[in-house]
Amino acid sequence: MMRLASLGEFEQVVLLAILRLGENAYGVTIRSEIADRTGREPAPGALYNTLDRMEEKGIVRSWLGDATPQRGGRAKRYFALTKAGRAALIGAQQAYRRLLDGLDLLEGANA
Repeated sequence: MMRLASLGEFEQVVLLAILRLGENAYGVTIRSEIADRTGREPAPGALYNTLDRMEEKGIVRSWLGDATPQRGGRAKRYFALTKAGRAALIGAQQAYRRLLDGLDLLEGANA
C-alpha cells in the first residue's frame, strides 16, 4: 500500500483553494480564495514556499501559462493537485472526521 504524504493544516488550506479554483489556480487567485474563505491572508512568500515544497513532494504540479502584457510579459504559474495530492488530502480530511466523530464543538459556541 502506498504511504500518503503527511499534510499540515496550511497545506490542506492551499490544496482546498486549488481544488475550488480549478483551472484558474495560480498564486494571486489562491491567496485571494484563502483570504475570502478563511479570513487569513497568507504572505506571498509563505504561499509560494508551500507550493514549491508540495510540488517537490509530488502533491501538486505546476505549469506556466502564456505571458501577458498586464503582467509585464511574465507568465502565470498554474497549479493542480496530483493523484497523490488528492489522496493525501482525502486521507487528512478522513482523519479529521474520525477525530471529530462524537464531538459537538459547535453546540453552545455562540453562548
